[in-house]
Amino acid sequence: MADGVNALVVEGRRGADPTGSRTARRLRGRAPVAAVAAVFALVQLVFVHPAMGLGWDEIVYVSQVTTHHPAAFFSAPRSRGVPLLVAPVASWSASTELLRVYLALLSGLGLYLALRAWRGLFPDRVLATAGAFFATLWVTLFYGPQAMPNYWVAIGALITVGCAVRALGDRRAGRRPARGVLCAAAAGALLMALMRPTDAVWVCAPLLLLVLVRRHWPLLLAVAGGLAAGGGEWVIEAYAWYGGLGERLHRASEIQGGLGWNIAVGDQMRSLGGRGLCRPCTGAMPHPVVTLWWLLLPAVAALGAVVAVRARRATATLLPLACAVTAAVPYLFLIGYAAPRFLQPAYALLALPVTDALWHLVRTGRDRWRPVAATLVALAVAGHLAVQFSVLVGTVNRNVDSREAWARVADELHRLGVRPPCLLTEHDSIPVGYYTGCSSGNTGGSNENTTPAEIEDTARRIPVAALTGPGGTPPAYARHWAPHPFAGLEIRVAPPG
Repeated sequence: MADGVNALVVEGRRGADPTGSRTARRLRGRAPVAAVAAVFALVQLVFVHPAMGLGWDEIVYVSQVTTHHPAAFFSAPRSRGVPLLVAPVASWSASTELLRVYLALLSGLGLYLALRAWRGLFPDRVLATAGAFFATLWVTLFYGPQAMPNYWVAIGALITVGCAVRALGDRRAGRRPARGVLCAAAAGALLMALMRPTDAVWVCAPLLLLVLVRRHWPLLLAVAGGLAAGGGEWVIEAYAWYGGLGERLHRASEIQGGLGWNIAVGDQMRSLGGRGLCRPCTGAMPHPVVTLWWLLLPAVAALGAVVAVRARRATATLLPLACAVTAAVPYLFLIGYAAPRFLQPAYALLALPVTDALWHLVRTGRDRWRPVAATLVALAVAGHLAVQFSVLVGTVNRNVDSREAWARVADELHRLGVRPPCLLTEHDSIPVGYYTGCSSGNTGGSNENTTPAEIEDTARRIPVAALTGPGGTPPAYARHWAPHPFAGLEIRVAPPG
């Protein structure tokens, strides 16, 4: 009887073991990716000061949903995805620190979900390393906790392309794609289109072409439906406010300097040294050490493509490569300025083939060369981290200083009697207006939203001030207003109405 009981216990353990082993393997597989995402969120909070004030573009987005600041002018290229993203915090709290913590945690969760979309398509070590590569780029760490759209386009791109590869693989194996995979592909496309509709189209172009060629109609419906749902508001707004979609696209092109053939590769290289916006993009190139990784990236990605073809998993590598290329095209060849954040979707998609190639170098080849390859890769990783964090620290410090300067101008305006409700016009009126608690107005340029007559009429009712930058001349309507030099600016305050 004892033997029988023991036998039953052993059989019970054997019967339960496969399920327990599978669960343990799943948890072990998720752990590296989860750890990368958690460290990414933590490092943001350590290096990108949560108390760092809001930047210009952040102010435009956040002010759309706040109740404690007037909404800034929302120009044609912008979309409503970021205001929706920050609304759970910004709609009721004016705390920049709380918003930064919220976005850092959310960006970590987004990275985890995006990498999970590729589970089974690449080894877990490749996914974790790809996440670490993308997460340790200074541009990713700097913009992760900020109210900006490009990081979220990158996350949506990873989710959509990863789920598309899964669905295509199921079709090739004779299986129906899981409904959850199609829903996730649609959700990723929706996220991209909410954040930047035109970027979403560029990212998805190769994917949609491949789906059409293979006649995978459920996947086509999912991706196209996600793009339509996410971009629908932008299109509706175009007809409501801009006179149609064509007019809004035309206006957006004007604001971006006129889209057309324009090689901006050099501009992007100049911005790698920590310039948030390189417009006009002049000056010397950063140190070659800063740009070396950027120049090596295409070569290593091409090696990843070769590795994938030999391993007979070409789609999982060539599709993200193709989407990365199309995502980068407008920002490398069609605009006359640069911002490093524009290429975040391309970096995210390139991370997978690049890290796959690096693991191939470390794990294959003759035994005597493996230690050499491993040492070289380790040195490259160490150099990458040193360069990225050095640029990150300098970029954060410069931005903290510039945003504190806006706050000091706001304090001076308060001293001069310009307090809410109020209006600021001209130079830096959007960021300084936000810090002051005023509405902002411009009579020209990409943020034109008022006229001199309207400003003069407003000055009869509430405090109005015009800001003139270094070397500039005050606008005609403000030349008779009392001037007050401050920190290189000239503040002209309208006389009381």
